[in-house]
Amino acid sequence: MDITGNTVFIPGATSGIGLALALALRKRGNTVIIGGRRTELLDKIALEHPGVDTVRIDTADPDSIQSAAKDVLARHPELNVLITMAGIMSAEDWHRPETFLDSAERIVTTNLLGPIRLIAAFVEHLQTRPDATIMTVSSGLAFAPLKMTPSYNASKAAIHMLSESLRLQLADTTVRVAELEPPMVQTDLMPGQADSEHAVPLDAYIAEVMSIIETQPETTEIQVEQVKFLRYAEARGDYEQVVAVLNGMAPHGN
Repeated sequence: MDITGNTVFIPGATSGIGLALALALRKRGNTVIIGGRRTELLDKIALEHPGVDTVRIDTADPDSIQSAAKDVLARHPELNVLITMAGIMSAEDWHRPETFLDSAERIVTTNLLGPIRLIAAFVEHLQTRPDATIMTVSSGLAFAPLKMTPSYNASKAAIHMLSESLRLQLADTTVRVAELEPPMVQTDLMPGQADSEHAVPLDAYIAEVMSIIETQPETTEIQVEQVKFLRYAEARGDYEQVVAVLNGMAPHGN
């Protein structure tokens, strides 16, 4: 995608990577619409960042997605970029169903069904734009698993393969499919992650992402250097070692 001149909707952008990316894109001359469940956070963002539009959306609720999509397209018919940012992560113990099933269902609903439903709500519109992008958000954990987060790992692996498949299907349209693949970043996604010495500082991560978008506008996978340790473990032939290191040194992942 181009670095500027877009109209971008980012559901799940009231904090963390989503908010930081939204503000960085706004500074580069894009029109940005932030979506989230909590209206008080949306109101605060709109007040602190004039020019950023907001819309309430719960990406775990199909009706909310449809309603928000109608609202966004009515107010911003020039929309040409959708970034499916919303996601949740939880530690799980799969030895007994009562310790993981509820969490697993919530994660799959938010992290996988949410993006699927969002794409369904916008894909026809995006095909009418001369230059459009769907940006999915997977994770380094799509390629090497963190023991404590099975459902999260699986949901992000599914997003990776969904992105690969959509890129093939939409190749005959004006819609590009790009996949953002974060490593562990200093956010509040998991307890303690914001202060982890193993996590990439949020500002540094966003700066590197913006540089990749600017210098490699045709890239299909947006990978900062730190995520490549996980992303290419199998290709390098050191997958088992990478998994061991990941689960030995990093209590949390992104």
